[in-house]
Amino acid sequence: MTYAPFEQAEAVVRRNNISWQGPEGAPTIVFAHGYGSSLQMWRLVAPQFADDHRVVLFDHVGSGGSDRQAYDRGKYDSLHGYADDLREICHSLGLKDIVYVGHSVGAMIGCLAAIAEPTLFSSLVLVGGSARYINDEGYVGGFESADVDALLESLDANYLAWASTMAPVFMGNADRPELAAELLDSFAKADQSVARQFARVTFLSDMRAKLNSVSTPTLVVQSTNDIVAPVVAGEFLRDRIPGSRLEVLEADGHYVHISEPEKLTSTIRSFLS
Repeated sequence: MTYAPFEQAEAVVRRNNISWQGPEGAPTIVFAHGYGSSLQMWRLVAPQFADDHRVVLFDHVGSGGSDRQAYDRGKYDSLHGYADDLREICHSLGLKDIVYVGHSVGAMIGCLAAIAEPTLFSSLVLVGGSARYINDEGYVGGFESADVDALLESLDANYLAWASTMAPVFMGNADRPELAAELLDSFAKADQSVARQFARVTFLSDMRAKLNSVSTPTLVVQSTNDIVAPVVAGEFLRDRIPGSRLEVLEADGHYVHISEPEKLTSTIRSFLS
């Protein structure tokens, strides 16, 4: 792919709703959100690194405050389109030696970018990632194929009803309903057409054959109770990404950066040190 010249970085900033804070010249840490959310989901974790890192946040095109007119159904019909955007963001802003922290499908997007251009990244932190969500022979992803078909059919039939049902399930932490309410609000703000396609791209993706091509030092972070990406999914990532390590947090749900921000921050800090 070709990249826009540096003077066009402003267009990339607008397209992906990029924001940054922290001292110039400090190591760069980039946070990427997962399905149905936005950079706002990192508000409890990202600022904790701003004293000694250049913290960069962005929205995937079609999500959050991104330029939704830039959404191209052909380009974003696979995770590669999002990975190309990530690389373009890095080049446009002159970023290098990046610590990349990606949640859920954002974790796999980071892996694809690091495979394509490993020199951009110093390390990867994969939070609640999964190489494949659907169970297969000899592989446990957490969902049967029929379960994912039903999930996608429900999403297509009535997106808001699907969001109302699934937000509490994905978030967990039933004793803290305000967390599910926040996730539901994020789902509800999404462009429904984009959300439907992004769901298919996410839940039908299969990264298993690509993981051994990741050469970047990698930390896999998994929650003890995550219906979307169970611990066994994290173990698979650890076993397939050369030299990676796995940290399992005592936590409930798929969004540990919202439910357990202190634990996640501490885990990332330990890895970086």
